[in-house]
Amino acid sequence: MGVVSSRHLTKSYRNNHAIKDLTIQFQEGSITGLIGRNGAGKTTLLKLIAGLIKKTDGELTVLGEEPFNSLKVSANSIFVDDQLPFPQDFKVKDVLREFSRFYPNWDGELADRLTSYFSIDKETLPLHFSKGKRSTFNAIVGLATHAPLTIFDEPTTGMDYSVRHDFYRALLKDYMEYPRTIIVSSHLLNELEDLLEEIALIHDGKLYFQETVPSLKEYAVGLTGSTSLLNSITQEHDVLYSKDVGMNQQYIVLKDRLTETEKDSLRREGVKLSPVSPADLCVYVTNKAEGGIDDVFNRSETI
Repeated sequence: MGVVSSRHLTKSYRNNHAIKDLTIQFQEGSITGLIGRNGAGKTTLLKLIAGLIKKTDGELTVLGEEPFNSLKVSANSIFVDDQLPFPQDFKVKDVLREFSRFYPNWDGELADRLTSYFSIDKETLPLHFSKGKRSTFNAIVGLATHAPLTIFDEPTTGMDYSVRHDFYRALLKDYMEYPRTIIVSSHLLNELEDLLEEIALIHDGKLYFQETVPSLKEYAVGLTGSTSLLNSITQEHDVLYSKDVGMNQQYIVLKDRLTETEKDSLRREGVKLSPVSPADLCVYVTNKAEGGIDDVFNRSETI
């Protein structure tokens, strides 16, 4: 059993199921990316895991306990988002002091070095920070707790490109020194990919897949070639995405079940084979409409 384990987990708000019959595990000592479109249920799942909200049905254990109202889960986990609550009159130094009292693994030296590196004045009020600066400070707090279960929900909101990459680097280096279970929810999978060991894709409140990053890179293959030739292929394979890319030319994404013999044959017929990034794959498999945004602007001749 993992640090986090659920079976048939459900969370409903009136008639809306934010999480539906979800079974998932997050293992000890791993960094997992939780991916999905807006409204997929990511934040709801993370808040359930952190014990911030109560499940509607199913089973959920975190560190061996039901997380809601669990002191053990509270003391051994942290949920970091851009709304991490602090008393309004607390300065940065006050926040760091109080976190050091609550979390037994608190790394005050790391917190000091990171606040200095990111030019965060300990005499200022986090209340007055810009959105990016507040996200940076919240991320520092999340790292310095060294909590056995550390949850980041869109931690880089408002951060500029260079700060995001510094945060990713800090996260990886600190994880290598102090391994723990880290879950990161983010829309920026292309930036996070090299950090992650697993990716869990949530779609409409359900687990679509949970794969290691290496296996996900081999999950699908892109084919570009003549429409007539690719149409014949789609009859026999699971098509995840298709798009017209030119006169009688098409791009399709298949689950990669092609044999090497089939791939060689396609290349001889002029079909270009290309890898599909995990970020693009997650977009394709959760796309609710046929084709892409360009198809919205393609007017039919009858209009």
